Amino acid sequence: MNASEMVLVADLGKSRCRLELRSGDRVLAQADQHGFPGLGITDGARLAFELLEETATMIPAELTAAGPSGSPLAGFGAAVAGVEASAESSRELATLLARRFGVPAAVLSDATAAQLGAMQGAPGTVLIVGTGAVAFRFDDGGQLHRADGWGPLLGDRGSGRWIGQRGLEAVVQAFDGGPETSLSAAAEALVESPLMLPAWLGGMENPARAMARFAPLVLHAAEAGDAVARGIVDEACRILAGTVKRASGGTGRVAVLGGVANSEFFAGLLHNTLASAGIEMVEPLGDGMDGAALAATRRGLLQERYIHRDGTNWPD
Repeated sequence: MNASEMVLVADLGKSRCRLELRSGDRVLAQADQHGFPGLGITDGARLAFELLEETATMIPAELTAAGPSGSPLAGFGAAVAGVEASAESSRELATLLARRFGVPAAVLSDATAAQLGAMQGAPGTVLIVGTGAVAFRFDDGGQLHRADGWGPLLGDRGSGRWIGQRGLEAVVQAFDGGPETSLSAAAEALVESPLMLPAWLGGMENPARAMARFAPLVLHAAEAGDAVARGIVDEACRILAGTVKRASGGTGRVAVLGGVANSEFFAGLLHNTLASAGIEMVEPLGDGMDGAALAATRRGLLQERYIHRDGTNWPD
């Protein structure tokens, strides 16, 4: 990509849609709005396209004016939730984006984009710890190896949702006469009494996300010396180390991304737990948006079989 060329880069998740106009490493403009359920639903490609198109209108039109003749826009890379559920919908979305913006389009999963960005296209393992938790590794042959990421009902152990849920469980257990914890006072920011927690969670559109919002309070309590909270966080680190070991194939290095890992306290504990398991925690070279940008501007990547392109013959 020439320095004067630009790309549109999107991260379309279940809770948020982010769009950036980039030129090289510079972000020229950005837009942000609600997410969508995922590509696996009925009409998922169309719904994702309409949301991305709508979000793009929030960026000055003169910057995104498309068309193969003379447009500085060189590509569109979209990391989208639910790509794994439907390759057909992913290719359909890429085609819709290419037609609308007049440039090559690449659609990939948010996890693949995160690995691409963290390793800049090289093989390696990435652990993503946000509301959910998943470890991804691309080996030297471009084959994907994954551990966890099974969602809040079957997995995502050690995630923000998991930490928050264990914290709320500790609150109700303390109410029943279990170990006392400062998390009981922290939960008062949510409800007046632990008796109200089940109804509070039941009324949430996304209970997993609601529980994940309690995770920072658990981390804060653990850092302040609360034994119950510290036990939860230590167990989360042990679980995540196991997740990395299953995905990494004994490679011994991992880059960590995600909102929970942004906590300096948690990152330090996780670093030590991984080190005890013989795993080195390395600094990621980028994030999922960087990965989507890479997919939009480079072909023949190691991860190519997991990137869905629009299928037209665009010049390199």
